[in-house]
Amino acid sequence: MKKSSIALAVSLLLIYACSSSPSSNREEEHHSCLSKGSPSSSGEEELLSILFTGDVLLDRGVRPIAERRGVAYLFDSVQTEFRQADAVVVNLECPLTDTVSPVNKRYIFRANAEWAKELQRVGITHAALANNHTNDQGRRGLQATYQHLCEAGIVPIGYGCDYEEQSAPVVIEKGSVRVAVFNAVMMALENWHYLDGRPGVCQPSSDQLVQTIADYRERNPETAIVAVLHWGVEFSSMPSMTQRMLARQLSDAGVDAIIGHHPHVTQPVDSIGHTLVCYSLGNFVFDQHPPQTRQCIMVRLDVHADKSFTYDVIPARIEGNRPISAASH
Repeated sequence: MKKSSIALAVSLLLIYACSSSPSSNREEEHHSCLSKGSPSSSGEEELLSILFTGDVLLDRGVRPIAERRGVAYLFDSVQTEFRQADAVVVNLECPLTDTVSPVNKRYIFRANAEWAKELQRVGITHAALANNHTNDQGRRGLQATYQHLCEAGIVPIGYGCDYEEQSAPVVIEKGSVRVAVFNAVMMALENWHYLDGRPGVCQPSSDQLVQTIADYRERNPETAIVAVLHWGVEFSSMPSMTQRMLARQLSDAGVDAIIGHHPHVTQPVDSIGHTLVCYSLGNFVFDQHPPQTRQCIMVRLDVHADKSFTYDVIPARIEGNRPISAASH
């Protein structure tokens, strides 16, 4: 694979979606365009490579490391993997805001707003926001997180002021290759209520999500679909029956790959029909100590113009709260 820099065009999506009140007439999908030369002129087949990681936390035990050594230090060992991908999608497990307005819940996180720019500098291009911690500082903190990511050039996924906005996929494009990335949290959120017209994350029922994706597949038969899901049981090494059932439903709806997180441990990589299912990638930048929480994986999808893809599962371990790629040793 060629090594070259990413040119991320955050185009009209980030011009209007980063306003203090996201537009209600937002398009059904958002686009982020990537360019790495011109494969067609060299005769090479067009290929879009997307790297997915697990949970990124920049608070609690990770915060003093980020403050002392910088955010870039946390990602030093995975820079080869980041550079080899056209896009890097992480699950952001904390709000990025300087506003302290915590929700009444057991675990409450907050990271510095300025760190959004540092995340972009290390190569992160997209951040999944539909999880159980981006709302830790309330709606103001969630909205600020969205805005800081946009300003830094990172494309947020799974955020909006109504279900239509929250469930709209981000479409990553390179040449004629298109991948629609959906993001949803599939669990109840502690002390949080959905309010139409107010900032929130995509928190659908299983039936809602399946129908949304089935409708999108019908309208976009040539686009590959990835569902990034925050789901499952914490610290369980196996997917639940609920996860398995939803994975099958999503496969039937036309999803090509499912990327999961939330359990804080890795779960099996499987296939259902044509669908790749990575039930849980585990942690990534995190401060938990049980041995099973310090093993994680990255998954790279190499997608072709005809929607077919190959994938690589890249193991890593967490040392000092940061991922160390197995390939680095």
